[in-house]
Amino acid sequence: MPKDPLKSPELYINRELSWLEFNQRVLEEGLDSDLPLLERLKFLAIVNSNLDEFFLVRVAWLMQRRAKGGRRRDISGMTPAEQFKAVGSRVRQMVDQQAAGVRDVFARLAEHGLKVWNRDQWTEEHCQFTQSYFTREIQPILTPLAIEELTPEPLLPNLQLHVAALLARKDNESDERLVVTPVPSQLPRWVTFPAETETHLARVEDVIAANIETIFPGAEVLETAAFRVTRDADVVLQDDEEIDDLLHAMEEVVLSRRRRNPVRLTISTGSNPKLRRRLADWLKLRDGQVYEVDGPQEASALMELVERPGFDDLKIDDWPPQVPRDLIGTEDLWEAIQDHDVLLFHPYESFDPVVKLVQQAAEDPQVLAIKQMLYRTSGESPVVRALVRAAAGGKEVTVLVELKARFDEWQNVNWARRLEDAGAHVIYGVAGFKTHAKALLIVRRQGQRIVRYVHLATGNYNDRTARQYSDVGLMTCDREIAADVASLFNLLTGCSEAVGWTKLAVAPIGLRQKFLDLIEREIQASSADRPGLIMAKVNSLQDPDICRALYRASQAGVKVMLNVRGICCLRPGVAGVSENVEVRSIVDRFLEHARMFYFRNGGHEEVYLSSADWMRRNLSQRLELLFPVMELGHRRRLIDALRTYFADNVKSWRLLSDGTYEKVVGKGRRVRAQVKFYRAAVAAVRDAAHATPQFRPLTRPKPEP
Repeated sequence: MPKDPLKSPELYINRELSWLEFNQRVLEEGLDSDLPLLERLKFLAIVNSNLDEFFLVRVAWLMQRRAKGGRRRDISGMTPAEQFKAVGSRVRQMVDQQAAGVRDVFARLAEHGLKVWNRDQWTEEHCQFTQSYFTREIQPILTPLAIEELTPEPLLPNLQLHVAALLARKDNESDERLVVTPVPSQLPRWVTFPAETETHLARVEDVIAANIETIFPGAEVLETAAFRVTRDADVVLQDDEEIDDLLHAMEEVVLSRRRRNPVRLTISTGSNPKLRRRLADWLKLRDGQVYEVDGPQEASALMELVERPGFDDLKIDDWPPQVPRDLIGTEDLWEAIQDHDVLLFHPYESFDPVVKLVQQAAEDPQVLAIKQMLYRTSGESPVVRALVRAAAGGKEVTVLVELKARFDEWQNVNWARRLEDAGAHVIYGVAGFKTHAKALLIVRRQGQRIVRYVHLATGNYNDRTARQYSDVGLMTCDREIAADVASLFNLLTGCSEAVGWTKLAVAPIGLRQKFLDLIEREIQASSADRPGLIMAKVNSLQDPDICRALYRASQAGVKVMLNVRGICCLRPGVAGVSENVEVRSIVDRFLEHARMFYFRNGGHEEVYLSSADWMRRNLSQRLELLFPVMELGHRRRLIDALRTYFADNVKSWRLLSDGTYEKVVGKGRRVRAQVKFYRAAVAAVRDAAHATPQFRPLTRPKPEP
């Protein structure tokens, strides 16, 4: 059979390099001189934290494949070894740019009374102060480790800051020892110098390095350097269907990460080559895995400055979340959701109604049961606390807690135990899959009948990230949607067979096919005089089947408008293949996280929301949901939102056919999507406050049927 031309590697962009292009767009925000200084510093910190996770998972994965001699090429035709080499080269450029950005911000902050002193700039007074501070506050809690001499070898924790020192005996300078001192996490990241009116700071690792000789009497400190070790965190459960105690197994997975192999060493720029080489050799790392960093190595250090009290004129204005448009003037959530579907557009609109719904359900004697899927929650989640109260109060509470949510496993294990102790039925995910869907079902008795309330969303039940991520949620009493959600929970808890869904599409059962069918239908409905239109907003696009379907749609004349925040393996603008595909990406103050899908469908427009990205893992290896937006007004609102994203000419980037991105240059009126959305949320509340009040006569309430 002839090879499918749409499978040609030339049509696809490597996943890892595409992600690095996303991080470059984040970096560009940090380099943008039009932003307030501390907002710039926030984005520069995010670049660091993004790279940490990238090495923890993706680079670790590449190293695993390379070590096993893997030669299998990805969709773009690259082997693991080729990807690893390309990633290293690209990351070094990014690290240098990020460091230059931090230096520039620090220099400008000094003009505003916030000065960061490098060690080589310290005055005699600074040295005297740090010596006293070190002796009083730091030295008592330090634990130096002669790593080359200790047996067994000490474990250097993942991503913890350390200070390395190369020592020589004063009576025998040829006898050099390498000693590593972990920087305790309870120490403040910055040491404040005495100053009358301004804020003067030094990095704590510089204070330790400058005074470390006091810990080693009789030795001379030849060289010092700050460093961090990044370890392989790509640990997954194998054959979790066969595990009897999944809770204990996940605890073991989290603990095992501490002893995984190093994948990266970051070390302060200009460090002594001999010290660097001995440290890398001890960690069994090659030169290509060592990265020099000029400045703070952890995002947390930069974020401490961003969140420092004062300096409000160097920060962006706060945008307090507004009352959701569909709930303005509403006093009773139950009545509001029964009356109409409620669309929630976070963080412009408050997440509080979602929290309130669960809290009211926990206390309401008419509520009989609560069922919820939890993927990621906040540390002191009010949602989970409400579920605990509901279970302890005798309500039927069922919670699917995804223990395999990477880096949130420990927190989820703790929540699962608390829920179990309160009497809730806890399901630890689904064997072989991650549960990434976001769903809440509340069963309430109202008079002589039972009413089911549902909340579905594109984002997590996390009250903290709901103020930082842009997501969409839906509250509804729609009977068909509620029946589907109830059936889904029964499938998960009762191990029953999957049945057909009326309104929902569910991965891994049939969500990919649903998307493919919707794209194919758009192709069939498209004509020369009325071409089809697909608009989609996702975090990532990598699934080969979806990519090929979109290529076919473009070839059939369908206009394909994609807003992809991060990874995009599809290559737009290829002659004969993707001329009708446009890919945009927006990086702004909020993380774009919503998954929204629009199909013109020959004029019978349809809009869907989903927890799933167009990634192979989402469609094949996760439990995900796709749900329709039924009310016309909500569909129009989301279509307008999608068009606004594509109209953005301030914070938008365009993907070029070579895999790079260019900033969309504003022409005419400036449109910044996130500003427009927030102003609309504020205006909705303001207009409602000034609207003419509606007078309604009070009547005797009708008796319950």
